[in-house]
Amino acid sequence: MDALYLDKANPDVYAGFRAAADAIAAAARDAGLPRLLTELVSVRVSQVNGCAYCLNVHTKKLMDAGETVQRLGALTAWRETELFDETERAALEIAEAITTLPAPEERIAVEYRVREVLSDAEFAAVSWVAISMNAMNRLSITSRHPVRPPRA
Repeated sequence: MDALYLDKANPDVYAGFRAAADAIAAAARDAGLPRLLTELVSVRVSQVNGCAYCLNVHTKKLMDAGETVQRLGALTAWRETELFDETERAALEIAEAITTLPAPEERIAVEYRVREVLSDAEFAAVSWVAISMNAMNRLSITSRHPVRPPRA
């Protein structure tokens, strides 16, 4: 059976979904979050979820935002390195908690730690970026969006 691209099957729903994602990106900019940070969160969430399509899209965006190959390579083990600053570490920690949904007491402990570093606006924006990316991952995984080789 062929894949059913949900975005094509319900274009009006997808348009609303994209509008929400655009509003989230604007909130992140308004909170002062650099594009590199929001793309870092998008890539990490997509790694956790195993979304090849979103990894392909957001890895390119992350590299275009100035990320290094070294940090990209170490992203899955970010806790084990000192390559990421305090703000990035806080954003990655809350993004992972939103993605994996650990037990309530652990999620609350993560929130307390992260809110020591991020302002309320930054915390909200990073949370929305992670929530949106999780939804996009599920859309792409469910739709079986393909990752195609680059055109020559």
